[in-house]
Amino acid sequence: MTYLRPHARDLAARLAEPRRFLQVVAGPRQVGKTTLVQQVTESLVLPVRFASADEPAVRGAPWIAQQWEAARLLTAESGRAGAVLVLDEIQKIPGWSDAVKRLWDEDTRRRVPLKVVVLGSAPLLIARGLSESLAGRFEITHLRHWTLDEMRAAFGWTLDQYVFFGGYPGAAPLIADPARWARYVKDALVETSISRDVLLLTRIDKPALLRQLFDLACRYSGQILSYTKMLGQLQDAGNATTLAHYLELLAAAGMVTALPKFAGDAARA
Repeated sequence: MTYLRPHARDLAARLAEPRRFLQVVAGPRQVGKTTLVQQVTESLVLPVRFASADEPAVRGAPWIAQQWEAARLLTAESGRAGAVLVLDEIQKIPGWSDAVKRLWDEDTRRRVPLKVVVLGSAPLLIARGLSESLAGRFEITHLRHWTLDEMRAAFGWTLDQYVFFGGYPGAAPLIADPARWARYVKDALVETSISRDVLLLTRIDKPALLRQLFDLACRYSGQILSYTKMLGQLQDAGNATTLAHYLELLAAAGMVTALPKFAGDAARA
């Protein structure tokens, strides 16, 4: 059975409209971004060009221009109906947002009906590129981890299974072998997200501290843990501001997040 997430309906409706905004699909790794966009584009009557920055020939902004030009040719062949260009793992291209802005504005001036979907697995870097260059030109679809209802509908999970194994659909077939599931989560999700989405894309002065912070957060999951207590647990911890910053980076990568202190007064919270 092929499961279709609710976000697919919204994205399909946006792509069915006349060209208006650049569509951005962002979220953590392994939550089904590429699969969802493929499901949506397969249902369209428009011609689609799909390109991934994971390809070994990728060099930089000229690659984006090359893919864009190929999509423009599809648009010319289809007439007024237009076409769709999908750029996957766009955050791997240095200066991607400036290149996309230039090409998008060219199409706007020439009234080229080319619709563009951009996917990224590093929410922090995607957000930075959007705010720097593409203000007012995009709509974003936040694709987060799967909910209990989605995991139940797709895999028949119970609440206990969801609480223990989490909302990663790619790991769902492995839960019968917990050791294999754990290795997959550690190697394919945790290590990849930290090393490629945080350490390589953001300046981290103390990478060992960030890894220790993630490990500590996992050990104390669901418990009250103050920054002061963290400073006592971690080696070379610096100050609470550094820990708070690293926690924000881990949250942006979809790895760890914190609940703020509750207070009736918003300023105190």
